[in-house]
Amino acid sequence: MNVLKGALATTVILALVAFTSSIEKKKVNIKESTIQWTGEKLTGSHEGTIELSDGYFLMEDGELVGGEFTADMTTIDVTDLEGDSRQKLMGHLKSDDFFGVENYKTAKFVINTVAKKGDIYGISGDLTIKGETNPIAFDMKMNENTATTNLTIDRTKYNVRYGSGSFFDNLGDNTIYDEFDLAINLKF
Repeated sequence: MNVLKGALATTVILALVAFTSSIEKKKVNIKESTIQWTGEKLTGSHEGTIELSDGYFLMEDGELVGGEFTADMTTIDVTDLEGDSRQKLMGHLKSDDFFGVENYKTAKFVINTVAKKGDIYGISGDLTIKGETNPIAFDMKMNENTATTNLTIDRTKYNVRYGSGSFFDNLGDNTIYDEFDLAINLKF
């Protein structure tokens, strides 16, 4: 009887081991990864970069199941202007009118759910900017060591309302569109 119990226990343990999958944490190489932003206004557009301070994907049996990413908002840079114009816009983007980086040094994205469609992952998660958290969803292409996506973010959902025609009247040529675009290329 003890031999039978021992054999049964061994079988149960082996079955549990066989069905237990391991989750691997793939850390993003923040030096080789890029986030490029584009913001538009009535009279044109501006673009620049933001650096990641940390990030990782969670992989289970080679498939994406989660992840978390933190952007260093103090690194907001403007790449389409030079000199005083560049410094002025960077200062304004870092001010409380926009991202308030003195009080909100980071922005964070946490993956909540993932659905794979061919070689594309449908991602949904929570994005936090300026202490405001909202759900977002987007598609991301991923291969062995890179992940790329393009997102459009409505800044007004994160209390970034400066120059928004949705909140202020009579802005005329000073109207800044509510949405900005991010082109993200992650290396890991």
